[in-house]
Amino acid sequence: MTRYQFCRLCCLGTLLFLGGCVTATVDEMVFNEPTVSLGESTVVILGRRHASDYETEPDFIQCLAKHITSADDSVNVMPELVFMNALYPWFEPRTAPMRPSDLERLLQKEAVQLKLKDMKTEYMVWIDGNTVRTDSAGSMSCGIGPGGAGCFGFGTWSNDANYEATIWDFTDRQEVGRVSTSATGQSYMPAVVVPIPIIAPVQGTACDGLGDQLLEFFSINY
Repeated sequence: MTRYQFCRLCCLGTLLFLGGCVTATVDEMVFNEPTVSLGESTVVILGRRHASDYETEPDFIQCLAKHITSADDSVNVMPELVFMNALYPWFEPRTAPMRPSDLERLLQKEAVQLKLKDMKTEYMVWIDGNTVRTDSAGSMSCGIGPGGAGCFGFGTWSNDANYEATIWDFTDRQEVGRVSTSATGQSYMPAVVVPIPIIAPVQGTACDGLGDQLLEFFSINY
């Protein structure tokens, strides 16, 4: 066994014993009593993007939609981009309704009413939040020597995910539910010749937690 192969085995062994650690919490979901069943209607999940330097990640929105439809394929989730294109420009960042009162004014437009009726969209879910990197520590150096190239060191960092889902009912023109989730995780990157990232699935954990709660709401509305 060469020195390089031995170092690779050491890294793989570290990967087996170390894992990104994630802790998550989901706040209690509070709903108004639904007055309309979902039936064959569609649901749309949108990310908040109301500032130039802030947005809810599109891949998180896609994760939620996939989580819900994978668990219950009877829930018809419309792709975010399809909905926004169909209702352009009313759900662009600068024009999207931010409060139920804004929704009331928007739904007074006949063109909007007709579009929603045509798409059979009953509920809209606003997702507000993001995942950010916080604390980081450690160091790593890489170089090229007579024996080849390699890196040595150890790094660690934290990611925090915080998301809130607000459910709006297009028929009653009001907010009918709200739930939030948070997740924190510690990731590692040991390097002995080859850096091996051990990533804590913070965003994925938040997606699963929030998705389960939304699924519970939509499943009981059939």
